[in-house]
Amino acid sequence: MAAGCTSGGEKPDGKGSTGTTAAPTKAPTGTPATTPTALDFTPDPKRAPKTEAAARRLALAVVAGPDAWAPGYVKRTPYLSDPDYWPVLGATCSWETGTRPADVLASVTAYSELPAVDGKGVLRVAATVTVHRTASDADWEMASTLEEALRCPDQKLRDGERITGLMSLGNPFGVGGNATADDAIREGGFYINDAVKGKQPYSWYQSRIGQVTVATVVKGAPGYQELNDGTTTGTAQAQVQALVTMQQRAQDELEVRS
Repeated sequence: MAAGCTSGGEKPDGKGSTGTTAAPTKAPTGTPATTPTALDFTPDPKRAPKTEAAARRLALAVVAGPDAWAPGYVKRTPYLSDPDYWPVLGATCSWETGTRPADVLASVTAYSELPAVDGKGVLRVAATVTVHRTASDADWEMASTLEEALRCPDQKLRDGERITGLMSLGNPFGVGGNATADDAIREGGFYINDAVKGKQPYSWYQSRIGQVTVATVVKGAPGYQELNDGTTTGTAQAQVQALVTMQQRAQDELEVRS
């Protein structure tokens, strides 16, 4: 999994966002360590979806439901996004409902949550799968996601909900620990809900496998401050698990089979 900070996530419920990219650094001298140069994934052109119906079937097969996160997570109501739903970050840094781009065949978001327990609030999460016409189109979505957080570090999700202090970092395969996807983004910041006291951690991960992008988002809740401590335990581990599950499913759906 690539590391970094993120914005985005359930914006307002499904699309990613952006941030700043790391400055280039001078190549180190000496003998470099041996690292993989490409993802171990060969897409089969015959299996690539070419229609909206085929793309939606793939998205539904890939998207992470509550079982992919961790024990205790359940479906929210509604559970799946509308087939035509496409959020757009407007000029005022507010998320609005837009029109799905021509290069996107289908996009599905599944909404789950960890119910309130032991004094902790309801932890809301979501997973999104977007199927593009080509891998190049999906790559452009990743670049756009990075640009959004840079342009709008503070974003309004909907009335009474916003995210602030967004930062992000993109890592192509082989960079920053990314060994599981063609490209990866991680964004982080704070989630503010007028109905809940204080700021909560906010985390968005997004990866690309060929023509498919997958993303997971966690909007923090009281009692879940560990989201922001950089560890891989608890909710952070569940988020990574859901993301990697979708990466593996996407490869299974698209790759050449012997």
